[in-house]
Parts: sequence; structure tokens; C-alpha cells
Amino acid sequence: MSQTRLRRPTPALLAGFRAALERGWSADNVRGAVAAQETLQRLDTEPEVFFQTTDDPQAKGPPVKLPDGSERARIPGLQRWIWDEDDSGDGFCGSIGLRWAAGGAPLPPHVLGHIGYAVVPWKQGQGHATRALGLLLPLAREQGLLQVEITTDVDNTVSQRVITSNGGVLRERFVKGAEYGSKPGLRFVIDLR
Repeated sequence: MSQTRLRRPTPALLAGFRAALERGWSADNVRGAVAAQETLQRLDTEPEVFFQTTDDPQAKGPPVKLPDGSERARIPGLQRWIWDEDDSGDGFCGSIGLRWAAGGAPLPPHVLGHIGYAVVPWKQGQGHATRALGLLLPLAREQGLLQVEITTDVDNTVSQRVITSNGGVLRERFVKGAEYGSKPGLRFVIDLR
């Protein structure tokens, strides 16, 4: 029986994360393998910077690279690794991140939502994303957020179920900005009050 947990990224837990990146997985669902290689390079050359940006409520880290290659200033955020507390010894399941605008301001247009998540392919279909999102919502409340927006692709029914299972309500269909290829998307809202 597995038990999903969220863990703060640390060097002691790095092996499973690194192995997933080496297999081509990335927490960046849009940039994929390219982002995986960039993360591996950062782990090899600037591991302390990598770990500092996984908990960055003051947005002190380097700029964020968007799918079109442009860069934007980082906003406050944190990342947690999705961990499966089973007996297999391979506990890393994926990553979930929370980002917010300072002072409760609306998210900048290039930030598609407050929360993003990705589960490694070999652990998908086991409920890890649904449980991880539920575990992350209290951290969003701790940051003073009254609601969170989460976006997904129109054809990603699995992600839509993850969101609605955690109280998400479809707010709108929209077109992502040019930096995301001007593709259609869905924006969900989860009320945290």
C-alpha cells in the first residue's frame, strides 16, 4: 500500500529526482526533455542555486525560462517532491509547485496558474497527483491565498479530473499567450475559504 507525501527537495532525496530527469521526465510539462537537461546541468554546476529556488518565497532566484525561450522575472514560489512511502525503495513520484504574486496581486499574464504538477510516467494512474494537490492546498492557504487558479490543456482529461477531485471548478476556456504557442487551455479555480 502506498502513501503519498510531499517532501521539500533536499540533497538527501536527490537520487530519485535525478534518475527521473535522466530518463527524460521533467516537471516542466511544456519544455519536457530540454528542461530536464537544463535541470541536470544546474544540479551539476549550481546545486545550491537549484535547492534555493525550490523554496523561494521572496523570488530571489534567477529568471524563469518560458517555452518560447524568453525569460521572465521569478515570482514567489515553492516546490515539493511527490513521494510514495511504499516498500519499493523508489519513492520519487513527481513534483508539484505553488507560485503566487507578492501582496496578493493577480498573477502576471505569463504565469498560467498558481499550481503546476507532473508525475513520472511509471507512477501515473495511482492517484499521486490528486493526493499531492490536496496536500499542497494548505500551503497555499498559509501564503494567504483565498483561491488558486490551475490551468490545463483542453484534451488533458486526467489533469482535469485531478483538479475537480480537489474542488476545482472550470472558470473559463482561454488562449494561452504567444510564449506558450497561443494554444487553447482551461482555467479552473479552487476556493480555499
